Amino acid sequence: MSEGKQLKTWTTSRIRACKGKEKIVSLTAYDYSTARLLDAAGIHLIIVGDSLAMTVLGYDSTIPVTMEEMIHHTRAVARGAPHPLIVGDMPFLSYQASISQAIDNAGRMIKDGNADAVKIEGGALRSETVSRLVENGIPVMGHIGLTPQSVKEFGGYHVQGKDERKAGKLLEDALVLEEAGCFSIVLEGIPADLGAEISGRLEIPTVGIGAGPGCDGQVLVIQDMLGMFEEFTPKFVKQYADLGDVMREAFTAYFREVQDGTFPGPEHCY
Repeated sequence: MSEGKQLKTWTTSRIRACKGKEKIVSLTAYDYSTARLLDAAGIHLIIVGDSLAMTVLGYDSTIPVTMEEMIHHTRAVARGAPHPLIVGDMPFLSYQASISQAIDNAGRMIKDGNADAVKIEGGALRSETVSRLVENGIPVMGHIGLTPQSVKEFGGYHVQGKDERKAGKLLEDALVLEEAGCFSIVLEGIPADLGAEISGRLEIPTVGIGAGPGCDGQVLVIQDMLGMFEEFTPKFVKQYADLGDVMREAFTAYFREVQDGTFPGPEHCY
């Protein structure tokens, strides 16, 4: 049996079962070829994040990305990664207007995007939405702390939960989301001790991004960890490769060889 066939198929119940036993390894992906590589590496959970608005589509925030664009990219990722759990991010204003709107759009993400679950930003305010989605057979991953869709409210990308009152509110949000039925919660941009405290209080796993090592798993935006997005680099990012430089060198070499006639060479001709 090939190595790929031996990989586990990850489900929401299997992700939940990791709590206290195994760290959850997650990355974002937005296309088929990248998803295939993540699948082969054994990544447990792929988030098709609305971060693609900035990293793939060139917007200045996540807010402009549409439901159609999210479904398009989620479907491509699902084709390339049969083994990880695929979580489709619900974009801004695709779930906030009403419960009915949330069910319709989340259903589209599962049915048309081939996602295994959806991710929704927000705390206790979203508890009824989460509950109704779960009742209708749509698994939900929560997302609290620095929620990029609220960047205009926050006035920028700032660490959340730094004082006692705000930290207490985030803990309350996490507990309410767990009660509403989330199978996991992303904790983004919060102090490490708060990330550990919330993770310790929940029975469901947390996946941290800039929330410290005390979370039950970690996620990074793939362009950040590969050095492909240079507009800004958050403090929490570890760059595992500098593909930006590698790609620039390759493009420059190709340009030069086409210009000077060394490509294509005899070995590239029929």
